[in-house]
Amino acid sequence: MHPAPEPADAIQSAIADAREDLARGRARIRAAYEAHPATSRMLRGRAHLVDEAILRLWRACAMPGDIALVAVGGYGRGELFPCSDVDLMILLPSAADGALQARLATLVGALWDIGLEIGHSVRTPDECIEAAEQDITVQTNLLEARFLDGNRELFGEFVKRYRASLDVREFFKAKQLEQERRYARFEDTPYSLEPNCKESPGGLRDMQMLGWIARAAGLGRNWQDLARRRLITGAEARDLRSIERFLQHVRIRLHYLAGRMEDRLLFDYQEKLAHAMGFEATAAKRASEVFMQHYYINAKKITLTNTILLQNYAGEIFPARGGPAIVINERFQAVRELLDMRDEDVFERHPSALLECFLILQQRSELTGMTARTLRALWLNRTRINAAFRADPKNRALFLEILQQKRGIVHEFRRMNQYGILSAYLPPWRRILCQMQHDLFHVYTVDQHILMVLRNVRRFMMGEHAHEYPLMTRLMLGFHRQWLLYVAALFHDIAKGRGGDHSRLGMGEAREFCEHHGLAPEDRDLVVWLVAHHLTMSHYAQKEDTSDPAVVGRFAEAVQSERRLVALYLLTHADIRGTSPKVWNGWKGKLLEDLFFATQRLLRGATPQQALGLDDRQEDARALLRYYGLRPGVEDALWAQLDAVYFMRHSPEEIAWHSRTLYFRPDAEEPVVKARVAEEDHGVQVMVFTRDQKDLFVRLTGFFGRLGFSILDAKVHTTRHGYALDSFMLQDPGNDPHYRDVINLIEHELTERLKKPGAPDRPAEGRLSRHVKHFPITPQVSLEPDESGKQFILSLTAADRPGLLFAVAEVLARNEIRLHTAKIATLGERVEDTFLVSGAGLTRNDAHVVRIERELLERLQI
Repeated sequence: MHPAPEPADAIQSAIADAREDLARGRARIRAAYEAHPATSRMLRGRAHLVDEAILRLWRACAMPGDIALVAVGGYGRGELFPCSDVDLMILLPSAADGALQARLATLVGALWDIGLEIGHSVRTPDECIEAAEQDITVQTNLLEARFLDGNRELFGEFVKRYRASLDVREFFKAKQLEQERRYARFEDTPYSLEPNCKESPGGLRDMQMLGWIARAAGLGRNWQDLARRRLITGAEARDLRSIERFLQHVRIRLHYLAGRMEDRLLFDYQEKLAHAMGFEATAAKRASEVFMQHYYINAKKITLTNTILLQNYAGEIFPARGGPAIVINERFQAVRELLDMRDEDVFERHPSALLECFLILQQRSELTGMTARTLRALWLNRTRINAAFRADPKNRALFLEILQQKRGIVHEFRRMNQYGILSAYLPPWRRILCQMQHDLFHVYTVDQHILMVLRNVRRFMMGEHAHEYPLMTRLMLGFHRQWLLYVAALFHDIAKGRGGDHSRLGMGEAREFCEHHGLAPEDRDLVVWLVAHHLTMSHYAQKEDTSDPAVVGRFAEAVQSERRLVALYLLTHADIRGTSPKVWNGWKGKLLEDLFFATQRLLRGATPQQALGLDDRQEDARALLRYYGLRPGVEDALWAQLDAVYFMRHSPEEIAWHSRTLYFRPDAEEPVVKARVAEEDHGVQVMVFTRDQKDLFVRLTGFFGRLGFSILDAKVHTTRHGYALDSFMLQDPGNDPHYRDVINLIEHELTERLKKPGAPDRPAEGRLSRHVKHFPITPQVSLEPDESGKQFILSLTAADRPGLLFAVAEVLARNEIRLHTAKIATLGERVEDTFLVSGAGLTRNDAHVVRIERELLERLQI
């Protein structure tokens, strides 16, 4: 028999009292924390406060005495962050009847009414065991079960049965797999610019996982217990507790700043967090950058300790696993697929072994890592890599040998960075370690970006990635001494953050490395040149008009040789892909590829016209027209109105598309608008053919902006007979995949608008991204005459935002400036656009030019 339900007014009174006590208690705990920040007191104080509130309602609802109230998860551990969920389990001796279900619903509703974010489950001991066996998350939550009230004997029975059913070995394996999946969600790096302080590698979850496994295996309940069992050293235990407190402070402050459960270190909060935690700006860095560098260094220590402890746990949990040690040489052996030092003082007696261990891991594919004692010794002895070590020819040869191996280059350089070896061997690396980049398109710290570029270059050598980069793979396999590109990748951004041109500064670092390591003069010159010019190709491809023979000629003069061209193309491709998943797209790839082939032909002796492939493009376009069934010569009437620039700026496929659409109406009276899905670019390509009209570019950009599209590329062309033949590459900023649904809309609505003169559409006001708000770019505008002096080149740089191109077009139209070409380059959330323009009022020394520049700057301001 269950007791009769409590009167509703008694429960409502208890809810009101509990809500009031919670509010007062939370305010008191926060004030105490702000006055004297102490994580243990704060976290346990909040858990105790919630205990009292829950027990008050539990008793007000007169819950039956044969069931038990249990705290699980982090709440069960007795720790509650300001906005964490409260995980409860109601333990029943048998399935609940209707009356009990109603009473439980009243209890849960009351808990929500007092403002608790409740995660609850209702189970019998049998159901607990069944759920734990099927779900590792449930099993982990139950591991930290804490009795609150009710039937203590039932709780004791549950604990006894749970411990008996817990297979420690399976639990260990499951938690390892769970961590691997979690790491993969965060690109296997703690160094993203907005990491999750709980879930990212190196976050609180890593430390909690170590605690869960230790508790499940009976190895200890805190870091001191692990030190007593010699699984970690006493110094490591103290360091772990210090790091744990730091991360707890970060999460507590973050919850208070956000006013909700927010674990991502978003740019919105980084500066405020830094000040709240006592970090101050320096001459070279913001307070947020100092704070985040401290965060990354701690995350790095956690991932290292995580690796060491998991291996030590494995030794305890699987004591009989593996056979005898296999001797590799006098310094190292293999133990259970791990590299192990044969003597405790191997790094003291043989400092070169600090590099040799990584070379062995590359050469022996059966080895998956290093033993815990080897990792610890490696970390403790990293300071032995000093000037004398770096000057030793043997060590220099070892470092080059690591770069020249057939496998494991990326893995080992990541390990060398993780364990402090890379920054010890390459002193300039120390200055970029965990250094943030606030440029709106890099999403990794500088050191992690460099390693990502190294990974990308390396992938060009790997057969399993050949389907992704067929041209890159072919070029890489044909490149002599490919490892020189790895050196260039390591140094291309090594001077970031020093002020000045990092390409030039990095060039000096690269030259010094090459000379010290005895590279042949031609190899040294290639590496140094690549570091100095690693941004040159992307600049030409994305900001210059590469359909202009003079532009390609200038790029060829800068490159000088086909070997340099191939090397720069490979490095540029890898570099852009290594900034952010959002920056690369098929359109950028096509720009680079077109510039590469045009320059290659020029370097092989072709004329500028031949280099740009004018004749080849026309022949390829004709072949496509024949393929689509159009008879020879149907294109002649249209092509007679198109100049060489048109054919140089469009691909054969685009030329054929335009010709198929327009060959029978080259003098169309009404506008022709055609759109199609551009699968590779994840967008829509739109062609507009109409009699040239005033403010046409403004009207087009306004229309596309109103639909919410970003303009990735614009090719503006005027035919000999006064028609505009413009094409645009559009993309939904939200990466909406349903582009086919908008094709008919674009074709119909834009055609109707172009038929009728009228005011242009104005793009909807969109919200600025968080990145742009917190790291604004100062707009830059330049309006300079080209070499002929007849036309002007307008270059602008600004933070991207909705309607930006429309604003630029409006200024040009108002000043009666004619647009000839537009080069739109969107790099993450930064735009670098270039326009070729002309106008009666534009002269070399005209105040009119200055006025236009100022007007554009005003429109580009956020």
